[in-house]
This record gives sequence, C-alpha cells and structure tokens, in this order.
Amino acid sequence: MEIKIFKIKKKFTKGGFHTNPSIYWNVIQGITFFLILGSFVFGFLLFRKINKEFISSAENTHKQAETISKERIDKALEYFSDRKNKSESILNSPSPIIDPSL
Repeated sequence: MEIKIFKIKKKFTKGGFHTNPSIYWNVIQGITFFLILGSFVFGFLLFRKINKEFISSAENTHKQAETISKERIDKALEYFSDRKNKSESILNSPSPIIDPSL
C-alpha cells in the first residue's frame, strides 16, 4: 500500500504569461487587408480625377493652338538657327592657345 498524501505530483504545464501568436497574426492580416483595399480605392479615385482633368485640358489645347501666331514661331526658329550657326563656328575655329609641349 502506498501513501499518496505527502507525495509531490509533477505537473508539466505552461506557466507564466504566454501570448497566442495566431491572434496577432490575424490582426496583422486584417490591417494589411484594409491597407491594400484603401490603396486600391485611393488609386481608383485619383485615376478618375486625373482622367477628368486630362480630358478638359485636351479641349483647351485646340484653343491655344489658334492663338499662336506664325510670326512668333518664325522668330523662335530664327533664334535657334542663329545659335546653331554660332556653335558650329566655335567648334570649327582653331584653338587660340598654343600647346607649350610642342
């Protein structure tokens, strides 16, 4: 016969403060889902806003094309042709400095 009154029983249980990782994983997944959903909604609304502005600005470009005069375009073309001639003359002219190593 065994005396069980003073015998110490060994219990192997988890002690202390332990967290459940599945709860935090679910919270992270939920936050990620809402961030992705919010990004899609924001992108779609931004796309619609930009698309409306692009259509309205395309209509205004025809009006601007009519207001530009041919004289202003000719002036700009003449200015750039003068610059081209100056840069060609600079590139084709010999260097005024003589190389001392020769």
